[in-house]
This record gives sequence, C-alpha cells and structure tokens, in this order.
Amino acid sequence: MAIAALHTAATGLSALSTNIDVIANNLANVNTTAFKASRANFEDLLYEQKAQPGLENTGGGGPPAGLQVGLGTRISNTQYDFATGSPINTGRPLDVMVDGQGFFRVGILESQGANFGYTRAGNFFINKDGDMVLGSNAGPRLDPPINVGTDIQSMSISTDGRISVLHTGETTAAEVGQLQLYNFTNPAGLKSIGGNVYVQTDASGDPINGQPGQGNFGTILQNFLESSNVDPVKELVGLIKTQRAFEMNSQTIQAADQALQVVANLKRV
Repeated sequence: MAIAALHTAATGLSALSTNIDVIANNLANVNTTAFKASRANFEDLLYEQKAQPGLENTGGGGPPAGLQVGLGTRISNTQYDFATGSPINTGRPLDVMVDGQGFFRVGILESQGANFGYTRAGNFFINKDGDMVLGSNAGPRLDPPINVGTDIQSMSISTDGRISVLHTGETTAAEVGQLQLYNFTNPAGLKSIGGNVYVQTDASGDPINGQPGQGNFGTILQNFLESSNVDPVKELVGLIKTQRAFEMNSQTIQAADQALQVVANLKRV
C-alpha cells in the first residue's frame, strides 16, 4: 500500500541527506593540504517477497520471475579516494610531498584512539626543541622523531627521505635523520580524526613500514605540498544529481499521501 511507499521514500530522503553532507565536506576541504575526498556508497534494503520466483504451481510449472517489492535504501559506508593530489610548489624547505603511496607517522594522544596517527600532509615545522612537527593545530611530532637542531642555515631532503642540515658557522651539511613511510593493506579502512590525521582500525590492518622509493612506496618531493584531490566540478555535478533525487523522493511521499487521502475519503454510496 501507499504506507510502504511513504517509509521507502523516507529512507531515500535520509540517505540522500547524508550524501549531501559528504559532498559538502568534500567541497569545504577543497583547499586542505593532502585532503582525500570521500564518497557515499548506497545499498538497497530488504525486499518483501509477494511471490517466489520458480515456485511450482498446481499445473507443474513455475513463474519465470517472482514479485518482490523493495523497502528502500541506506548509506552502507563512506569510501576514501586516496588518489594523489596535484603538487604545489611552495619553495619552503620543510614542505614535503609523497609522490606515490605512503603516509607519514606522527605521535598523537591515546585519547584520540591510538598512540600514532598517519597523514599525507607534509607541511612540517620545527618546534622550540628542534623537532619536526606537523603544521596542524595540535602540532604532533613526526615519528620516528627527527631532531634537526636550531640555528639552521639550510636543509635538504632527498627523494629517498634523507634529511641533511647545514648549521650556521659550519661548512659541511650533516645527515640528521631519515623519513619513514607507512602503508596499509586497506587504507580505505582508516579512521579520520581530523587535523589531516588518520588512525588505524581492524579494517585497515597493521601499518607496513618502508623507506621512500623502495617497493611500492612513493618518493619525497621537497619544496612541494600535495593539494586536496577534490574535483569541484565532479562534486557539484554529484550535488545536483543528489538534489534532484531528493526532490523525486519528496514527490513520491506526496503521491503516497494523495493515494491515502483518496482512500480516507471513500464513502459508501
């Protein structure tokens, strides 16, 4: 009856509203360093089986198809797109980009869900102790920690992640550390906690450690940052499609309401 249509259309409105939220977050982060766009995946709900397909009848035959009425849709999950964003030349020595696969690891508070977080953002700073920290609001330290010291004249970071520093008053640069990269069997299973940081989950699996340029790990580009991989045109097209689908589900509710109104107004002649 029309009552089922009301509930079915309501599931569509709820799921599409969530999809609008996902698109809005993507567009809001179009300028966020190394941000990875998400997409909402939909799945259909249970079906009411009014007639089973192939069920043998009294004549010995069976219908080639059944009669099944679906009960709506829902969001099954949101999926990250870990495609590499475009490189932006900043000319800043502490800005680095992973050209390919891999995450930097930073230390985070245990209250945030783990002892370590993983990030694609490479906008690093040097704190008062000379340690490299991520340039986010929390400023977590790079892990394994790299101390470049103070009073730095110049710094170079090779494509394989070796960091060399020339201190004021010295003539020879000294190697002070090696950047490490981490990857996951299922990076889509990572949990975002904000601040450009992800933490591992049971779905992502354990981190796989390696050096830049080895195996499947990408190389390091100094003086570059990875831009957001959000495609504004694609997101806006998706927003238009979602808006129209939302309107059609609203019209379904209006049609079901009109059908129920006709039934309510039936009178015995």
